[in-house]
Amino acid sequence: MKVTAPSIPGAAADAARYGRPSGGWRLRLYKIIFESDTRAGRSFDLALIWLILTSVAVVMIDSFESLHDRWGAVLEPLEWAFTVVFTVEYIARLACLPRPLRYARSPLGIIDLVAVLPMWAALFFPGLHAFINVRLLRMLRLFRILKLAEYVEEYAALGRALMASRRKILVFLSFVLLVVVVLGTVMYVVEGPEHGFTNVPVSVYWAISTMTTVGFGDITPKTGLGRFIASVMMLIGWGTLAVPTGIVSAEFTALRFGGTGPGGERACASCGTHGHGPRAHFCQDCGAPLPTR
Repeated sequence: MKVTAPSIPGAAADAARYGRPSGGWRLRLYKIIFESDTRAGRSFDLALIWLILTSVAVVMIDSFESLHDRWGAVLEPLEWAFTVVFTVEYIARLACLPRPLRYARSPLGIIDLVAVLPMWAALFFPGLHAFINVRLLRMLRLFRILKLAEYVEEYAALGRALMASRRKILVFLSFVLLVVVVLGTVMYVVEGPEHGFTNVPVSVYWAISTMTTVGFGDITPKTGLGRFIASVMMLIGWGTLAVPTGIVSAEFTALRFGGTGPGGERACASCGTHGHGPRAHFCQDCGAPLPTR
């Protein structure tokens, strides 16, 4: 698990997106929170990672009713300690940024807020317990685990691979959706309500569970033709489940090692030279800017 460093594009992207203080205490605080080029910054990131993992473990332990009844007097103060730490961290992030509202509206900012909001909501608005289950408020704190993506470089690499392959995945999902809708409708016609296929949405649900090889067994075909169609769907599902994994793996490899895997090779618009890696910004022959992917 590798903590992000300022040489990674994420640090520069944060500075461009949220701004970077020009000096003073805000710049010193910014370097500690958003950069890892100093011992203090790296220690901050590592400490926060362990705090996140420990707080998630506490929430999971607290979900056991027997352990909650026995150790609740210890778990609750621990949870409040984590909440205070994460609240101070959230306020510090907003305080050191020139554009704090932009960070607050970003996905990471929303995750930071959701990670601490349940405890404060339950404290200042006790009436919420009448509308929201207390267990739900406790489980919402598991959103803290999503904060790890901010500190672990591999998560950012996986996110870039998913973004690079999003069009291929959408095409694949469109094909799967077409197959389950068509074959689900066919099964509704073949089997009918007397065999549990009461309507088209229920038949499509059966097609999805069959194609994903889950097969709950709550609805099963009874006719020979229906079982033949189900067998075909199982074989199609078995062969197609590996497609998105291969797409993302190829993009991840291309981005990770700078190779020219699927989607990684680009051509120069000026001289037509091929073979540029996914991280290249200029042509290796003429020096012209490369088109963005």
